[in-house]
Amino acid sequence: MPIKKKYPVGIQSFESIRQDGYLYIDKTPLIYKMLTEGKPYFLSRPRRFGKSLLVSTIAAIFEGRRELFDTFTTESGIVQPQLFIAQSDWRWEKHPVIRFDFSAGDFQAIEELDTLIDQTLKRYERRYGITAEVSDTNIRMAQLLRTAHYQTGKRVVVLVDEYDNFILHALGDSEKVAMARSRFQNVFGPLKAEDDHLQFVFVTGISKFSQMGIFSKLNNLQDISMTPAYDTLCGISEQELVTQMRSDIELLGEANGLSYDDQLAELKHTYDGYHFSRRMTDIYNPFSLMYAFSTQETGHYWFASGTSRAVIDMLAQMPPISITQINDVHCEANVFNNAFDSYATPLPLLYQSGYLTIKEYDRDLDDYTLGFPNMEVRQGFCDCLYQHITHRQFTTDEDKSQLLRAYKMFRRNSDLTSFIEAIKTFLAGLPYQWEHDNRNEHFYHALLYTLLCSFGADVSAEESTAKGNSDLVLRMPKYIYVIELKYDQSAQEALDQIEERGYAEKYGSDGRPVVKVGMAFSSEARNITEWRAVH
Repeated sequence: MPIKKKYPVGIQSFESIRQDGYLYIDKTPLIYKMLTEGKPYFLSRPRRFGKSLLVSTIAAIFEGRRELFDTFTTESGIVQPQLFIAQSDWRWEKHPVIRFDFSAGDFQAIEELDTLIDQTLKRYERRYGITAEVSDTNIRMAQLLRTAHYQTGKRVVVLVDEYDNFILHALGDSEKVAMARSRFQNVFGPLKAEDDHLQFVFVTGISKFSQMGIFSKLNNLQDISMTPAYDTLCGISEQELVTQMRSDIELLGEANGLSYDDQLAELKHTYDGYHFSRRMTDIYNPFSLMYAFSTQETGHYWFASGTSRAVIDMLAQMPPISITQINDVHCEANVFNNAFDSYATPLPLLYQSGYLTIKEYDRDLDDYTLGFPNMEVRQGFCDCLYQHITHRQFTTDEDKSQLLRAYKMFRRNSDLTSFIEAIKTFLAGLPYQWEHDNRNEHFYHALLYTLLCSFGADVSAEESTAKGNSDLVLRMPKYIYVIELKYDQSAQEALDQIEERGYAEKYGSDGRPVVKVGMAFSSEARNITEWRAVH
């Protein structure tokens, strides 16, 4: 029987992972490639995708800590395998490493950012015996780089982790964002001018640096965020999962009563689907995957660990949107460089934050299709979108919980009548002043679709057929429901459209019976006034 390993859930220190016997997926082949082929790099990845661990690993390499990369036995008797870079021709020279870590701060005021920058500079100034005679961080940074180089005889390594954390907390406050940009431009401005003193520069964040306008003076950064050669630098590839973690999948399957293949399929459905380049390499969410192996249960761990407030705040400042406007949406490559705070489209923020990913790439058109990467993100984000489109204060958790219970009963017993009655009860609880500006079919379509997605339903919207797009297709264990909505029209007219346009025909080979459902919403009743279902 396979032995359960120690999984580094939330642990971002490379030293701790290795010395305490935790599992480490060897990323040093790609790190070696970075260190030997370039100098100033930038990498954008979603939160909890291993950026801080990557920075910690690079720091250990430049600190010359080869013992952490060789084979050794921990104090608790766990044998840590030798990593790629320890077998390579890397020279293991010790360089001065200056590390700025902005990942942990839950910043509220610009003074907190000032304090963090000042304390970081002071820590390294003390290390190299520098007495700062000025407060200007630009001058202090330049002096620090030169002194560290001259004292050690080795050029300096600068690592900046989660550079955009403060700004993401401040989005919507233009004055605070401008002050933060000024701070960052000042402290990191010397990095290009002092290039002779630098061995390596690596900056990470959620947003691309071009979107934040911070590193305009450091325009020599090589952005590898969407470079195919580095698309597996963070996260766990499917190849890594099925080779290095096969025994972990087997153990999880045993705990859940599933075969290896079924357990792998569940992990893929829940955590896979990220693509960070045109190569479309499958990447799993590392935080959720490690959490699932650790707890022996598959759950929605990444989303539950804290939805970025910036996402909800940004959506609140944009025109009303529905899930159909952000899932399976086409965009050109330049959308990835749009400024976050332009509020023209949510796509840049949703992609960089990990809520959307590349689903397809058309080389001829240079066109990307973005969509939800997996069920964990889809369900969690739709719950957030539900809060956004209902303005939350007009509904309660109990309202949604009652509808969720009704959905679960519908899934178990296929009682469509009871479920639609539950939907009518939910809609009846929406106050008049909130719904007043949303009197159209599109609103009810978006609300019903978003609710079903937040329940984890296998539902799709606007599925194409030869003669048009069906409103909703709900796949349940025993039946497939093809649903058409009408506003101030009859349920029969909705059914007629399903029939005339052959919406149900494409599901004939599925094996499950198809149920055609017509729903009629009334502007006067502000609810479903009639519905009909035909098998």
